[in-house]
Amino acid sequence: MSAELFFIYDSHCPWSYAATPLVNAVNQSLPQVALNLWHCAYFSDADGESAITKQQIVQVKELSSVSFSPEYMKALSQGKDSTLCANLMTWATNKTSQQALMLLNALQAAHFGAGNPLSEQTDLSNIVEEFKLSVPAKVFNKTKLTNDAEAQVHEIYALQEIIATQAIPALLLAINDELILLNHNLYLQDPDAFIDAVKLELNKHS
Repeated sequence: MSAELFFIYDSHCPWSYAATPLVNAVNQSLPQVALNLWHCAYFSDADGESAITKQQIVQVKELSSVSFSPEYMKALSQGKDSTLCANLMTWATNKTSQQALMLLNALQAAHFGAGNPLSEQTDLSNIVEEFKLSVPAKVFNKTKLTNDAEAQVHEIYALQEIIATQAIPALLLAINDELILLNHNLYLQDPDAFIDAVKLELNKHS
């Protein structure tokens, strides 16, 4: 049986941040399930429409187990730009897949936990150094997505048509030829229950 988990997310999306612990749990408890981390570059330019509201954060905190730093909350009204993170995460999933999930966790900790905007190369330098990554210069072009990142976004669009939703984050379980959209919202405070739900689907299709 072939099983894969697709995580469609944006590094700057609070709901994606809340869903990441579920992906971490799958990675730890179900190593036979291959992970596909797909950054959708939703916050791809820093304009007013990309701002996050305090009401959204209150809702995320109520329904999940993640926290947000005072530094992040102070910058809440500022536009978010995830272009560099989309480039970096797409490169990492292709070139150093074993580090990709840890890298995503580090980026989210820097953004939501330390208020780092992650929109300039200097914002990412400490994390890149920590992971000892040899990142090509094109990844740090903040004005546009790399060809790989853009291609992945188009793959996401195609997948969203199949599942009939553009909502992010999305967690999809692919078992052989079956594609199951998991209702992750039910499990944001209980990763163990999410693991049980995934196991149920695996057993059902085995």
